[in-house]
Amino acid sequence: MKIRIVLVEDNPHYRSSLETFFELSDDFELLHVFGSAEACLTYLERACRLEQPVDWQILLMDVELPGIDGIEATRRVKRILPSVRIVMLTVFEEPAVILEAITAGADGYLLKKSNARELTEQLRGSAKDGAPLTAGVARTVLNLLRSHSPKDSGDLTEPPGSPGRLTLSDREQDVLRCLVRGKSYTGTAEDLGISTNTVRTHVRAIYKKLQVHSVAEAVGRAVRERLI
Repeated sequence: MKIRIVLVEDNPHYRSSLETFFELSDDFELLHVFGSAEACLTYLERACRLEQPVDWQILLMDVELPGIDGIEATRRVKRILPSVRIVMLTVFEEPAVILEAITAGADGYLLKKSNARELTEQLRGSAKDGAPLTAGVARTVLNLLRSHSPKDSGDLTEPPGSPGRLTLSDREQDVLRCLVRGKSYTGTAEDLGISTNTVRTHVRAIYKKLQVHSVAEAVGRAVRERLI
């Protein structure tokens, strides 16, 4: 089954190239294309008002948009349709922009210079509950989190019902390190010599232990707790 994609991109040339890419791909089905955040939000609000089903899987959102920017649009879309996975697709590599996008609810962050193979692999991973971060962005996120890590991780509140300090198994730490480097679930499985399903099992265990819902959140808590 094809992965259902929605695109929000104001640059007509880049938008056209992505439309062609998705139309020629056997992996994706391009449902809607919007040239602005306002058009996307208007469509969603109308669909909700009319109680029409919205079966979007992945929303590719440009950061720099006229009017409402992509980060604010991400916040608003998540309030209307929390189930959609929003992946920022942008030229920006600044740490502050990346962090703001993630805290706004973005599930992944890809650079526009990503090649077709990398884009396909990362979006496949996102559709399977991965959190796409290209290798460069992943390093930026990790460095940013480390620079803001408290010196005393003991100040953090433990998850309810968790006795003592949080711990990840050696294999869970290996999996998380691969994801931090921008590896997909498939790439992580290949690096560690395990199956993709086993990677997903470890990721679910990591999310449950750390009480998070994305790779970015998992990395943040793991760094603060000095688990990796």
